[in-house]
Amino acid sequence: MALLGPNGAGKSTTLDLLLGLKNPDSGTVRLFGTSPRDAIVAGRVGAMLQSGGLMDEVTVAELVRLACDLHPKPYRPSEVLSRAGIAQLADRKVHKLSGGQAQRVRFALATAGDSDLIVLDEPTTGMDVTTRQAFWATMREQADQGRTVLFATHYLEEADAIADRVLVLHRGRLLADGTAAEIKAKAGARRVSFDLEGTVDEPALRALPFLTSLAVSGQTVRIQSSDADATVHALYGLGLYPRNLEVAGLGLEQAFVAITTAEEAKSK
Repeated sequence: MALLGPNGAGKSTTLDLLLGLKNPDSGTVRLFGTSPRDAIVAGRVGAMLQSGGLMDEVTVAELVRLACDLHPKPYRPSEVLSRAGIAQLADRKVHKLSGGQAQRVRFALATAGDSDLIVLDEPTTGMDVTTRQAFWATMREQADQGRTVLFATHYLEEADAIADRVLVLHRGRLLADGTAAEIKAKAGARRVSFDLEGTVDEPALRALPFLTSLAVSGQTVRIQSSDADATVHALYGLGLYPRNLEVAGLGLEQAFVAITTAEEAKSK
């Protein structure tokens, strides 16, 4: 399950409330029918957060072993190291790790025991492409075993490819909740791209019906429309003959931008 939102939307605050790291100004937070603290003490939650450092003067193996010793339902440290892809780093001091390696250690600590919920805040920041792919393969395994994996990310392609549920936050409010396909449909627009010969008449294109955005690069035109059929029909009505015409649904990133931009317009 992916938690999306622009900077300042409340993603990290939401996770902090969920984990009992902050107290709500009003209302209560319940996790598995109890308080976040009680759920965590019971070992039902593992977390990998952006904030908070790692102990520098210990080895990776020592740190993972400590996390396993503290968990009510621990895995073997060797298993945790292997799953996180850091077995080869076991004897390295934590302060000598690269940013991506440190992220994998944080992931190991979050999965040191048999938890029902794994919370990840920007988990793949600093990871290279290969490491990110391996990380998400491991997360899919965790989900396939019946665990809930909740992650906040700025990499919208990750949410599109991985999450079976997407939550979109904006200024502390939940704007959308559904599958990636449902979020895209909620944006209510489609992408239309084509090439034109000669000088591109931007004012005429901007007058097309149901247009929500327009971008012109040389002879290539890219637009978004809330009714692509009507827009394309009007395009031909202008006497234009577009080449390489393509009509497609919005990707999750474009849908995300459309939804949050529409919310910003409402608040003005």
